[in-house]
Amino acid sequence: MKKSMMVILGLVACVPAPVLAQSIPEKAGINSLMGVAPRTDDFIKLATISDMFEIQSSELALQDNDPKLTAFANRMIEDHKKTSAALKDLLQSSNVQVSPPTGIDEAHQDKLDHLKTLHGRDFALQYRADQIAGHEDAVSLFRRYAQSGDNAALKTWAGNTLPTLENHLQMAKDLPQ
Repeated sequence: MKKSMMVILGLVACVPAPVLAQSIPEKAGINSLMGVAPRTDDFIKLATISDMFEIQSSELALQDNDPKLTAFANRMIEDHKKTSAALKDLLQSSNVQVSPPTGIDEAHQDKLDHLKTLHGRDFALQYRADQIAGHEDAVSLFRRYAQSGDNAALKTWAGNTLPTLENHLQMAKDLPQ
């Protein structure tokens, strides 16, 4: 682990400052590995896309016959609609000049498209895996922003939202395998 961290740090040191300003470290996962907070615009974008994916993938899961899966999916839809609305309200009432994305990104759309091709146990297993991975990413994102983000209102919101995301992660891990 130490060796890989040194390699990552060395690579980041070689990247020109203007490139870092374009938020490549967040896109590449370097910030997450190093525990660095995302830029505010990255945080808003990633939080919004995460919510959209959780809602849309969970809407697909409602078609499943497993009561545990559909209960989880209903909870994800309800909770992520709340966090989406709270973020939207926060952005409207604050001085943050960032517009959240209006659609899901290509990587998450590919995951949704793949889920649409699956049925039964195959769907349930992929949905579970996507939920675990998505919530691990969201927990990391929100934790890093809550600790070191540069907008006080968003930091507070991220910190207040984090326990819900941690709970979602545990719930996803508890889904049948």
